[in-house]
Amino acid sequence: MTSNDLYFSNGSEVQLFEWAYAQHMPVMLTGPTGCGKTRFVEHMGQLLGREVITISCHDDLTSADLVGRFMVTGGDVVWVDGPLTKAVKTGAICYLDEVVEARHDSLAILHSLTDHRRTLFLDRAGETLHAPESFMLVCSYNPAYRSSLKDLKPSFRQRFVTVPMTYLPPQREAEVLMTEAGVGADVAQRLVNCALSIRQADDAFHFEPPSTRTLVAAARFIAAGADELTAAQACILAPLSSDGAIHEGLYEIATAHLSGTSA
Repeated sequence: MTSNDLYFSNGSEVQLFEWAYAQHMPVMLTGPTGCGKTRFVEHMGQLLGREVITISCHDDLTSADLVGRFMVTGGDVVWVDGPLTKAVKTGAICYLDEVVEARHDSLAILHSLTDHRRTLFLDRAGETLHAPESFMLVCSYNPAYRSSLKDLKPSFRQRFVTVPMTYLPPQREAEVLMTEAGVGADVAQRLVNCALSIRQADDAFHFEPPSTRTLVAAARFIAAGADELTAAQACILAPLSSDGAIHEGLYEIATAHLSGTSA
């Protein structure tokens, strides 16, 4: 098993997911960006022995992008399955990442898969698919930092079992950095402490806090020879905000926790 295959549990999310899978119920993962939602789904796919088909949601995602469409191939018009259809046919785990970014009319196609019917209607192809027992629908989004113009309808959210996720406890988050980047415990803990201070200052700065993903990136820079402040600047601070005043405040936090020498 490689470091990329590892998942550090942060509560009862594994058991909740297993219960939902056993009862053929869809799951909604909620939590801040970069807290491990995608890694968790991949981990559960390995644990359950199921393929994970991931769909990254966005404004232009249509129902045809999900289920498929007729296309001209070699002079013939043929039906080409979309990722959702492929997942239903193969009994895979279909994961819609940041589902709040998708248009509401595109998500309507999911309704019949999230209730007792567990059915996908391919109107254009004239086909009805009944999901096998191994099929599972999983969605994720970050409710705390979504756009004020976007939200999931309550009627849609209530179709899912909600599994809330958050950042790992500091010691466990440091273990992730040590495992995935190969840095020492002292470096890992300093990066985590820096992130904790920035996350606690989030209400004052009003930006999305640094994720575990950004900490891993900084730790990898440090392992490659960068000093801690340089790594933090490139991987943690700069991606958070381009506002000069905010960046200055973030840099002050970083200098209070990190050293200017490489690991």
